Amino acid sequence: MAGSKLVLEGRISVKCFLLGLSVVVIALIRSWFGHVDWVFDYLTETPGKIAICVHIAAVNGLLLVFYSGSVYKVAVRACFLGVTFGCGLIISSSQSAWTHFGWYMCSLSFFHYSEYLVTAVINPRSLSLDSFLLNHSLEYTLAAISSWLEFTIEKLMFPELKQLNWISFVGLLMVLCGEGLRKAAMLTAGSNFNHIVQNEKARSHVLVTSGVYAYFRHPSYVGWFYWSIGTQVMLFNPVCIVGYTIASWRFFRERIEEEELSLIHFFADDYVEYKKKVPAGLPFISGIRVN
Repeated sequence: MAGSKLVLEGRISVKCFLLGLSVVVIALIRSWFGHVDWVFDYLTETPGKIAICVHIAAVNGLLLVFYSGSVYKVAVRACFLGVTFGCGLIISSSQSAWTHFGWYMCSLSFFHYSEYLVTAVINPRSLSLDSFLLNHSLEYTLAAISSWLEFTIEKLMFPELKQLNWISFVGLLMVLCGEGLRKAAMLTAGSNFNHIVQNEKARSHVLVTSGVYAYFRHPSYVGWFYWSIGTQVMLFNPVCIVGYTIASWRFFRERIEEEELSLIHFFADDYVEYKKKVPAGLPFISGIRVN
C-alpha cells in the first residue's frame, strides 16, 4: 500500500512539473501574436510579469483544490521546479547576457526534479520530500546564492565577461555529461541507490559492478561533481568555479570514505577486490585505505 502511494506521488510530480512548465505557453502565445520580438522580452514587460504571477497563483490554487497534506507538498515543489525550468527556457531564447543564466536555471531545476523522479522509479520505498534535494544543506543553499550574486555583479561591472560563449558551451557540456552520468548511475544501481549513506545492509542490497560502475566506483558522485562545477563554468563565475571545485572535492572525499566503510562492512573481500580494479573516478580521491 505504501509502495503504491509513493509511485502515485511520482506520477503526480510529473503532472505538476508539466503544469508549472506551461508558463512557457503563455509567453509563446504573446510572441506569436507579435507583441514582442523575443520571448524573453515578455519577462521584462510589466504585463508579462503580471501574467506570470497570475499564472503561478492560479496553478497553486489548482494544486490546493486537488491535493492536500504530503501530496500537496510534492505537487507544489514539482510545480515550482517546472515554472523555474520554463522561465529558464524563456530566458535561454533571448539574445542577451542573461541567456546563459537561463541555461543555468534549466540545469538546476531539472537536476532537482529528476532526482525525485528517478528515485520514484528505482527505489520508491526511499522516496520522500528530501529526494528533491532542495534542502540538501545550508552550505549548498549559500553556494547557490553566491553564484547568483557573482553572476549579477560581474554582469553589471564586467558585461563582456559574460559574453564568452565558448566557455559557457564548455560548461553546458560538463553539465549535460555530469547529469547523464549521475542518472545512469542511479538507474544502474536501482533499489541499491539511496541519497543517504546506509549503515545497515538491506536484504536486497547487492554490490553493483556493471554499467557505469565498471568504470567508476562512485559514478553518481563523479557526475554530480562535474555537474556542479559545470554550472559555474556555464555562468563563467571565476570565483565560484574555484570555490565550487574545492568545496565539492572536500565534500565527496569525505562522503566516499564514509560510504566505503559501509560497503566494506557489507561486502567484505568482494568490495576490496572491486576497489582494487576500479578507480573512484574523482581526481586525487582514492577512498578509504585498506590494508
